[in-house]
Amino acid sequence: MACGHDVIALRQARNLEDTEQGMEHLGAVLLLLTCVSSLHLTEGFPKCDTEQFVCNNGRCVPLNLRCDGVDECGDNSDEISCFNCTSGSFHCVAAARCVPSRSVCDGTPDCSDGADEQLDTCAHTCARSQFRCTNGRCVPSSGRCDNIKDCEDGSDEENCDENECEVNNGGCSHLCIDLPLGFMCDCPSGMRLVQDTHCQDVDHCLELDVCGQICVRTNGSLACDCQEGYVLTAGTGQCKSTGVAAHVVVSTHEGVKWMDLSGSEQRNITYKRALPGPVSALNAKNTLYWTSPENDIIYRVSLDSSDYRPAVLLKASEGVLGLAVDWIHELLYWVSTNTHALHVASLNGSKQSELISGLLRPTAVAVQPLLGYVFWADSEASPRIERASLDGTRRIALITSYIRCPVAISLDIPRGLLYWADSGLRTISRVAFDGQHRKTVVESNGYLDQPFGLAIFESRVYWSDQLTNSICSADKHNGNMLQVSQTLGSVSPAGLVILHPLLQPKGSDPLESKTRTLLPDSQFAWLLSLTVIISLLLVGAVLWRQRSEFCAPRSLYSLGEVTLKESQDPLLLSRLPIVHEHKADTQGGSTD
Repeated sequence: MACGHDVIALRQARNLEDTEQGMEHLGAVLLLLTCVSSLHLTEGFPKCDTEQFVCNNGRCVPLNLRCDGVDECGDNSDEISCFNCTSGSFHCVAAARCVPSRSVCDGTPDCSDGADEQLDTCAHTCARSQFRCTNGRCVPSSGRCDNIKDCEDGSDEENCDENECEVNNGGCSHLCIDLPLGFMCDCPSGMRLVQDTHCQDVDHCLELDVCGQICVRTNGSLACDCQEGYVLTAGTGQCKSTGVAAHVVVSTHEGVKWMDLSGSEQRNITYKRALPGPVSALNAKNTLYWTSPENDIIYRVSLDSSDYRPAVLLKASEGVLGLAVDWIHELLYWVSTNTHALHVASLNGSKQSELISGLLRPTAVAVQPLLGYVFWADSEASPRIERASLDGTRRIALITSYIRCPVAISLDIPRGLLYWADSGLRTISRVAFDGQHRKTVVESNGYLDQPFGLAIFESRVYWSDQLTNSICSADKHNGNMLQVSQTLGSVSPAGLVILHPLLQPKGSDPLESKTRTLLPDSQFAWLLSLTVIISLLLVGAVLWRQRSEFCAPRSLYSLGEVTLKESQDPLLLSRLPIVHEHKADTQGGSTD
């Protein structure tokens, strides 16, 4: 009898051991499935570090931007439940108190976490060309030790016997010359000084700025030439297009209008009344793309159709102020003030992606796919013009100073120049794609008070002005020969694009495979995830069945005695298979 009890105890012990091993195996499979599924569930949502605030939409923003009155998150979650400070004061987030603005960046922490002394404006405002006063203010380094107090505390006139060039080379990029009173920056031969402190290579072609496209310097003289499809105008250095005539398309609150360059011929393409917005084109297919900042739809229309019936391309977001077509890869780029981001989508509207986020108020975008560049303008607190690769990598700032409110950008592809219109400065300027050779081309002339659209064609720069309701143009080299080609009366113009095949030249793909994977295929990713999960489930089921068959002679009958009282997990009971003994077991048989 004791022997019988021992056998039963041994069987129960073995059953318990098998059960525990089975549970461990099942738990491992479930854990692996959880890990795999979580990879896709969290895809696209960044993990914020300790110095960042997690927005409700998953975006990460710097913690010191929380409760600053600006919606950095895009969903306003960083401005919810904030301790309101009056103007002229600074909000200490950690201590939930306000300190006077005069106490910010004064060298003494007033917030419990020292946030008032850790702002970017405290440590990083002063550029290399500036001197930091004791009170934190930045003044031009050229005013150091000139017997004039540029700092309120006079710190720029202290210790003037020292050699300023020994500290950070005086802020000079190349040569620093110490003077009896102060210092000066200088440049090596073949370079010129810009902004008093920096040197850049002298480009004689851009310095003289006489060639419309190709410039060749030989034996001290310049020779002009044109790209294929253009002819050189004798004695001027300018290039004229051949083939079909160019036309202007402009977005207005009465719809999209088409006209010739002189404005003598025009017609309406669409009659949809809305707040006018940006417009772009794919010249090879004679197709227009446009939207309005007040809705979230991007439209397209074929100019080859008889009725110009617009079609919905895709649903984007409100606040789109800039559109640009990549004619090589057939992609559409746009910037939105609502999402504070740069987006990209296929021209068939099937896929779209957020490329660069965290912008302040992006206003314009342009693309040069032959070189693999995308450019955009950002305004508000930190106005700038930036450049990145078409996939959003290798991001650099081209313009960060002497810029107030950039509202439009356009490219002079033959010369490798970017033009931008600044409504704050009332100017049109240009810069090379590498950020050098900056030049102001057009200054306030009565027709540049509220620009919106901008385009470059042949030897002229074209723009739309919403204050005078006109389409204007001027010489792209110096702003001379102003022409008001079209006055639209009470109709306010906005986005502007010029239609001509030569403006979108054909070429090879500089990024090749990168541009093919620029847009994520959400359907493929979902199918891949589903395939992995199903495969793991099948493997787990096969392994479990094999183990059950292997352990069948040792009954799992005792599992049938597990009750909710012994295990309070109902999932355990519903998921564990119960193998019932057959009468054949008593005779040494096996179960199937």
